[in-house]
Amino acid sequence: MTDSTTSASPALSRSRLIVVGALLVLVAIVGGVIIGRVTATVAAPTPTESSAEAGFARDMQVHHGQAVEMSLLIRDRSDDPEIRLLALDIATAQAQQQGQMFAWLAMWGLPQTSTEPEMEWLSRPVIDGSAGHDGHGGHTPGEPMPGVATFEQMKELENATGVEAERIFLELMIAHHQGGVEMAEAVLARSTQPQVTTLANGMVMLQSKELDYMAELLADRS
Repeated sequence: MTDSTTSASPALSRSRLIVVGALLVLVAIVGGVIIGRVTATVAAPTPTESSAEAGFARDMQVHHGQAVEMSLLIRDRSDDPEIRLLALDIATAQAQQQGQMFAWLAMWGLPQTSTEPEMEWLSRPVIDGSAGHDGHGGHTPGEPMPGVATFEQMKELENATGVEAERIFLELMIAHHQGGVEMAEAVLARSTQPQVTTLANGMVMLQSKELDYMAELLADRS
């Protein structure tokens, strides 16, 4: 009994550090959004229906939704404490961010959906005035969102258990986070809206840390 507890402690400690770091980032994000609400009218105009900010808010809500779904799936298929804690952290953070982006659109008086194709907002000009195709990591406007898992990949995760499910989850979530970072960086190239840039910067910071951590977890399962 003692040996088992001792061997689990470093892993659990590492997980707790990740979660504490994530919570600190979320506190900073929420604080930044509150400040952004106060200064938004001074710093930047309210985003319009066809703005990069509106497109990002709509697409990223959908993108986050799949991350939450994957996280809930792996929590039912793994008994590893690190994986389960990571999944809870991702689901909690991204569901909270979904709520923020939903609130932005409501506050801006814009609909939650659009007739434009996914990622069409990449065609909007970047801040330096160059063509909208710059600053988007090579992704083409109108293509599916980067990092999104296919239906077949989601079914594979749903049908797996144990270490195999953990491996699939980590592979899919790494690609998903990489796509999320790409989207956040793309809107940062196109926006000065305080609410948007604060959250997007927080996404880049938090998901980059989680990417490093997931790479370690995946290496342990290779």
